[in-house]
Amino acid sequence: MPQSRTPAIQIAGLHKSFTDKHVLRGIDLDIPSGIVFALLGANGAGKTTAINILTTLLAPDAGTVHVAGHDVVTASDAVRASIGVTGQFAAVDGMLTGEENLRMMARLAHLDTKRAKARTAELIEQFDLGESAKTGAALYSGGMRRRLDLAMSLMLDPAIVFLDEPTTGVDPRGRAVMWDIVRGLAAQGTAIFLTTQYLEEADQLASRVAVLNEGRIVADGAPAALKSRVGDGHIVVDVATPEAFDAAAQLFPAATVDRDALSLRLSEGTDANAVRELLVRLDSARISVANLRIVTPDLDDVFFTLTGTATTDNIQTPTTRAEEAAR
Repeated sequence: MPQSRTPAIQIAGLHKSFTDKHVLRGIDLDIPSGIVFALLGANGAGKTTAINILTTLLAPDAGTVHVAGHDVVTASDAVRASIGVTGQFAAVDGMLTGEENLRMMARLAHLDTKRAKARTAELIEQFDLGESAKTGAALYSGGMRRRLDLAMSLMLDPAIVFLDEPTTGVDPRGRAVMWDIVRGLAAQGTAIFLTTQYLEEADQLASRVAVLNEGRIVADGAPAALKSRVGDGHIVVDVATPEAFDAAAQLFPAATVDRDALSLRLSEGTDANAVRELLVRLDSARISVANLRIVTPDLDDVFFTLTGTATTDNIQTPTTRAEEAAR
């Protein structure tokens, strides 16, 4: 798909409330085609409401929203014809085979028989579903179901794809496969609008990230630029004995310490000179270092700094989500 000069998504002054609860409080975004854009936010921040408006499931209270150049209120049919949506849980019929699921989607998209057959074959090959295409989807792994679900949303080759928690319940290998597929779609010119509570996923995939907090965009930019806002990182020093820990704590009184882990966190720079000076001071004090590591900021740090919300309360690891999906 060639990259369009028309912005994939344009949002200006978007407001949405439910009775007396203000969910979106003046959102402005301009997202080009051919990139992966990630919208991050804690539970209740307004992500789902924003996506529901962008996909024409909700009407905005104020502001303008254009998707693929079409107004979501006055040209909702054109918007729906331009997008694909993959929800948090795979919308796959387990009673049908993978191929039958795709053909069902082709019929819903009003493709003629010839085009439906050709497009189904294309998607089976693109998503590496050939060996399982004739197998009932109920027997698919979580990763295969997600791949099939995404393939179904691409039946009409949409300009924009909305991915809501695309790797929920997917194992690490399946997650890597999904990431490669998403990157490939963006490289072909498809705009990807990603919501995820797995921040490494956003870091790996997105060339641009926005953080939504209490209904407002509090940051918007490249992941590297957002990380630079929270500092250069820190050095963690692990020592072997309680005696070494006490000596190191006295040597670096400003350090953040964890006596149980025999660990000190130092925010005195992370470049080569800072590390060299640190090691010289430790050696001069005859403090033996068990391990030293440089920790650079990640999107978890950005999220916490900008929202004041501990990501461990709102952001789940893939393992946690897979366990919950299996319950």
